[in-house]
Amino acid sequence: MRAYFSLLILLLFCACKEDNAGVVKNQTSGPALGTSYNIIYLTGESLDLKNEIDSVFAVVNRSLSTYIPTSDISKVNDGDSLVQVDHMFREVFELSKDINKKTGGYFDPTVGTLVNAWGFGPEHKIKLDSAKVDSLLKYVGFDKVSITTQNRIVKQNQNIYFDFNAIAKGYAIDRIAAMLDHKGIENYLVEVGGEIVAKGINKDKGKPWVVGIDDPQMKEGRKLKMLIHLQDRALASSGNYRKFRIDEATGKKYVHTIDPITGYTKDSNTLGVTILADNCATADAYATAFMAMDLEDAFKVVASNKKLEAYIIYLDESGETKEFLTQGFKKLVVK
Repeated sequence: MRAYFSLLILLLFCACKEDNAGVVKNQTSGPALGTSYNIIYLTGESLDLKNEIDSVFAVVNRSLSTYIPTSDISKVNDGDSLVQVDHMFREVFELSKDINKKTGGYFDPTVGTLVNAWGFGPEHKIKLDSAKVDSLLKYVGFDKVSITTQNRIVKQNQNIYFDFNAIAKGYAIDRIAAMLDHKGIENYLVEVGGEIVAKGINKDKGKPWVVGIDDPQMKEGRKLKMLIHLQDRALASSGNYRKFRIDEATGKKYVHTIDPITGYTKDSNTLGVTILADNCATADAYATAFMAMDLEDAFKVVASNKKLEAYIIYLDESGETKEFLTQGFKKLVVK
């Protein structure tokens, strides 16, 4: 559905320090999920949670990473019908099923066969024509899979290939946030590859967390499009403006958004999407789906779901850049 690279988000924070009012700004960073993470958590004392954070990423990978042969999802994709997936797989499966229905099938983790075929996944790409795309579409559709009460996955065809990359990063961020909540930490900012969960406020500054959204039309370097306040919400972004593959033989550009309905890569007038939701997995999934959907359909989904806020950058019929912001999103923009 996309190459699973988010619209880059610039976090406005500095290095760890002990500030006034007894607030300690703890900061942890490192590699994870094929990208990097930066996490700030404010406490009354110095606290190092790097081992716990890395452990959460490891557990999520063992469940949902298609790049680890022994993960639950890899076993399911290899045709193991007896494997009992863990609770994380089940949670992501159930959430994916719900969002698949609400987006009219445009969010569909069973698109993995096509992701691989187009050369965007861990498997080898293949030469595609219309007949081959049509044949692969037989293996796409969330209505063709189910999960039993014993946490076993049932597939109508063993060639169906799950790819949760468009939701797994957001889910991992939610699991990190849950770990921080469990430890009683009330003010934190978790960022992984540009996707974010913010809780409480930037207490050492006495105001909400501030994050910046990059301009999607910058081909090189970075330029901020806007700043927003983020408090007790999750943010995820998607775009096909920078990440694409060039066919060596034809020179044709293939964007990293695959339309699960047609089976082809999507070349749309939507440049970038940023979604705010109650959790990052949900924001992640909708941001992906809106890149694959026609613009008007995306607007309708946003209007029908009061728990979502959206910022969509697109080109109108004359090629002019336009912006769509929900009222709730507008209220968060830093003036």
